[in-house]
Amino acid sequence: MKILIMLVAGYLLGCVNSSIILTRLIEKKDVRDFGSGNAGFTNTLRNFKLRTAVLVFAGDAVKAAIALTLAVLLAPGQAYVLYATAIGVILGHNFPVFYGFKGGKGILVSAVALFFADWRIGLIVFVISVLVMFTTRYVSVGSLSGAALLPVAAAVLRGGDTQILMFALILSLLSIYMHRENIRRLIKGEENRFGRKKV
Repeated sequence: MKILIMLVAGYLLGCVNSSIILTRLIEKKDVRDFGSGNAGFTNTLRNFKLRTAVLVFAGDAVKAAIALTLAVLLAPGQAYVLYATAIGVILGHNFPVFYGFKGGKGILVSAVALFFADWRIGLIVFVISVLVMFTTRYVSVGSLSGAALLPVAAAVLRGGDTQILMFALILSLLSIYMHRENIRRLIKGEENRFGRKKV
């Protein structure tokens, strides 16, 4: 029962989409009408003021941290509750019921979840993702590299822990799925590099 409650609670918190809320409040526009159409930090950064993007980053990170902190406090030592909460937050961010199920890609929220699950895995995935992103100048390639690396890093560091391995695999597959349009554009050579306005 606890795992179901936290999954739903995580989902509802995840539905509080900072990008949609803040672009409407500050810019008087809907972020989903611009660029890639995703309601997340990257699309906000590419199409709106830096101040707005920074607030979106903070808002999404804080909502994930609140949900995961609640999971730790309410179910100490029960990692599966933490993982369920994290999956709920990510699904809420990606498919918010309050906004027609059209949200972001969940990379920032996933990163916060990883640091809660195991900071070593989170750090490895984060560093590699950033290095790949700046080397290729594709945000999507950095994110996809991190997604592909995630199960490997979890297996190396926590190979005997089937719960975190499953959690890592779910996050990896979900991230890759959310980047399916980026993958198509990369294959066609149509993906825009970092620094351009259009995603």
